[in-house]
Amino acid sequence: MSLETQIPEDLKTAMKAKDKVRVNTLRAVLSGIKYLRAEGGHDEISDDDVIGIVNREVKKRRDSIEMYESNGRPELAENEQAEVAILMEYLPAQLTEEEIRQIVTDTIAEVGATSPADKGKLMGALMPKVKGKADGKAVN
Repeated sequence: MSLETQIPEDLKTAMKAKDKVRVNTLRAVLSGIKYLRAEGGHDEISDDDVIGIVNREVKKRRDSIEMYESNGRPELAENEQAEVAILMEYLPAQLTEEEIRQIVTDTIAEVGATSPADKGKLMGALMPKVKGKADGKAVN
């Protein structure tokens, strides 16, 4: 089952269970899917497109968590953390730091990067390899 069909089914289940956090989180993802379809004229939305939407939603919530924690609002940060946990269910298994280091090392050798000036070329080759499996900050 594709993510595009799984998420609405999970939303229905969450609505029946009266799980407000899950309902709001899944609605945000569905909104992103509808926006992508309307914006780009996509008839078919691939799982990679949905993973990209979910990644954006995770990033938004992680940024909010940092902001709430720095402003002394742990109760709001907890809510955002719960939403991140829900979103992570729809992403592929995340790479560990050790796996990321290995991919970076292999890509450095592949691209022939020798100095910090080659970082743009390296990141350009590296990000498609870890797309959806690792946070961009961790890779950087």
